[in-house]
Amino acid sequence: MKHASDDVNEAVAGELRLMDPRVRASRSLAGELLDPEFVEVGASGRRWTREEMLAALPDMACGSEEGPRYRPSDITGAVLAPGVVHLTYETSLDGRRARRSSLWRNRSDGTGWRMYYHQATPVPQ
Repeated sequence: MKHASDDVNEAVAGELRLMDPRVRASRSLAGELLDPEFVEVGASGRRWTREEMLAALPDMACGSEEGPRYRPSDITGAVLAPGVVHLTYETSLDGRRARRSSLWRNRSDGTGWRMYYHQATPVPQ
């Protein structure tokens, strides 16, 4: 029998994969984790579509093995409905912190858990 915690764990695993420089540098790997209807509101306030994000990810922070990496903390998740998980957590990168929220959904087309929405809000210094 499947438990709600299994769904949360799947979403957390996807979130962590999206922070991996190898995934960020690969359009195909990142594309496997972003929902076709993905939208992000970044820490700058900019709204990103799936295509814009896939094009920009390799050049963004943590896009290379040699560069800095996000340090996530306090990841929590809640199942909002069957196949929908909400995650919240904080990241730290080069002394800057952000509070993050993302929605993951498991589509019925068999593609697995994908990020549907993400928002980052800077934490004041």
